[in-house]
Amino acid sequence: MWFRNLRLYRLPRGIGLDLADVDTRLARRPLTHCGNFEMVSRGWVFPRQEGAFVHAVGGQWLLALGVEQKLLPATVIRQTAQERAAIIEREQGRKVGRKEMRDLYERVMEELLPKAFSQRRTTWAWIDPLHGWLVVDAGSDARADEFMEVLLTTIDDLAPRPLQTQVSPSAAMTAWLAAQEPPAGFSFDSDLELRAASRSQSAIRYVHHDIGGPEIAAHIAAGKLVTRLGLTWNDKISFVLTDKLAIKRLAFLDVLKEQSEKAAAGADDQFDADFALMAGELARMFDDLLVALGGEIKPV
Repeated sequence: MWFRNLRLYRLPRGIGLDLADVDTRLARRPLTHCGNFEMVSRGWVFPRQEGAFVHAVGGQWLLALGVEQKLLPATVIRQTAQERAAIIEREQGRKVGRKEMRDLYERVMEELLPKAFSQRRTTWAWIDPLHGWLVVDAGSDARADEFMEVLLTTIDDLAPRPLQTQVSPSAAMTAWLAAQEPPAGFSFDSDLELRAASRSQSAIRYVHHDIGGPEIAAHIAAGKLVTRLGLTWNDKISFVLTDKLAIKRLAFLDVLKEQSEKAAAGADDQFDADFALMAGELARMFDDLLVALGGEIKPV
């Protein structure tokens, strides 16, 4: 159980989440199969053992949102509708109008939807009730937004908010790189993106490249800002930090995985050991990252 891409949210202070209550609320909205005329179905699935919608390990909670989606490509709908329009034009000697074509699209979709195959995917999230973290493992804003939408309709009094820091990630990363001084606890990796502040928004990306040379310094001196920067924390976790405060390409280095393997006796134990170790190390990394970004902006 190792997350790959993080979207960070803060829970309100003193919210007092109750494990049994959260589990009960999630149980009211389990994932169900798509109906004949539904394109997508969203609901909660068991993260681990049958019957528990919140998997708790050492005070850390794991949630899993299941999504079932019909596979009905727009090209198939369009091709079938166009074929039917061609038959109408040939048999009736007239051209199919715009409104009639829209009706054809809708009719074709209604006919094909019940026959379409479905696929499932899962979006994971970790809740740290003690330190007030909600972390979604999502590679895109759309996936994170989807998770949060379902979560907030399931637990409407949760009220999480995206993490905000006193110093913007872009300004901080640019300053670190200009000074060639990573923040305490971190070291630079070899991945970097710089973007012009002008309207052109021209971008330069470096992958597996030395980011300490004069070429990089020249780009920063010319006014380009760092929008992505590869970092490693305490020789344990490597990742790419973005200007939107997302953490991408998270990788837990061998030293952590070896610790987890030593602590586990079997498959179930391994899952829990991975999750507990991941949660504990990430919580400490977040503390260091907040310090590096000037602290957190507290809600008014």
